Amino acid sequence: MILKETYTLANGVKIPKIGLGTWQIPEGEDAYNAVMYALKNGYRHIDTAAAYDNEKSVGRAIKDSKIPREEIFVTTKLPAECKGYEIAKECFEKSLEALDSEYIDLYLIHAPWPWDKIGMDCTRANVESWKALEEIYESGKAKAIGVSNFEPQHLQPILDNCRIVPMCNQINFHIGLRQEHIVSFCKPFNIQITAYSPLASGGLVQDEYVKKIAEKYNATIPQICIRYCIQKGKVVIPKSTKEERIISNACVDFELSAEDMEYLDRK
Repeated sequence: MILKETYTLANGVKIPKIGLGTWQIPEGEDAYNAVMYALKNGYRHIDTAAAYDNEKSVGRAIKDSKIPREEIFVTTKLPAECKGYEIAKECFEKSLEALDSEYIDLYLIHAPWPWDKIGMDCTRANVESWKALEEIYESGKAKAIGVSNFEPQHLQPILDNCRIVPMCNQINFHIGLRQEHIVSFCKPFNIQITAYSPLASGGLVQDEYVKKIAEKYNATIPQICIRYCIQKGKVVIPKSTKEERIISNACVDFELSAEDMEYLDRK
C-alpha cells in the first residue's frame, strides 16, 4: 500500500512517499478536518508551514487523532521573509509551540527570498539561516532539514558553507514542469525532491492530454499526476479538504508503463 511506502533521506530518516499538503487551507475547522481525514485514512505525512498560518490546527488534529506522534511525519517551514541565524531559531521554536510537538520531522527554509521580493539576493542570510538549522538538527529537535524552492544558484552557497547537506528540496513539480535543472543538481548530493502542486494547482485536472492516460488505467487525472511524481522518485504532497479526494489521491497502487511515462514527459 503506497501510504506505507517511504523514501530514505541521506541521514537514514524515512519519509512517506505521499503526504497531505495544507497550503491555502485556512486555520480552524478546514485545516483540522483535512488532517483528521488524512490520518484516519492512512496518511502518515502532513506538510505545513508557518506561512500557511494553520500549524495550530494541524498540531491539534495530530494530537486528537491519538496516533503516536512518532508514527506521523510532520514537515514545516521557516517563513521566506525570515532570514538569519537568530530569527531562524526563534521561528523554529514558534512552530514547535504552534504544532504542540517536541520535535519536527523535517524543517525547511521556505524560499531563497521573501515572497514579495522574488529574485532578491539573500545568499548571506540563507547561509546564516542554514547554520541555525544545522544546530537545530544536531539538537534533535528536527529529525531532518532542507530547503524549498531553491535552485542551483541558491543551493551552491549552502553547500559551500555547510557542515550538513540539505536532505530535501521541496519544489513545484508536475507533469509539464519537471524542473530538471534542479533535480539533476540535487541528485549527486542525495537531496530528496518533494513535489508540491502535483496537479499544477488544479491546472491539470481537466487536461485532455493526461486524460487519455487516466482512461487507459481507469484512474482519475489526479491519480495519474500523483503516480507520475512517485515514479519519478519524488515525495508528493497533494492538497485537498474533501475526505473522498484525500482517499482517492492515495489510490495509486498501480504502475504507469515506460511508454506512458514517456508520453507524459512530452506534455
